[in-house]
Amino acid sequence: MNELKKLRLEKRYTCRIMAEALNVSKPFYWQLENGKRRLSYEMAVKIAAIFKAKPDQIFYNEYKNRER
Repeated sequence: MNELKKLRLEKRYTCRIMAEALNVSKPFYWQLENGKRRLSYEMAVKIAAIFKAKPDQIFYNEYKNRER
């Protein structure tokens, strides 16, 4: 499970809640969370703000593992 999904489930947020907070559609958010859509830095910052974290805390390990 990726870090974003893990955080979302820990906070008991649905994909719909996240999509509304980010002002995107539910399918768009789902695609971001599941790696079907490329994540912009701006969106990473917005997502991190929801969890009161820095983007690297959420996305760095996943990015690093994809580089291999």
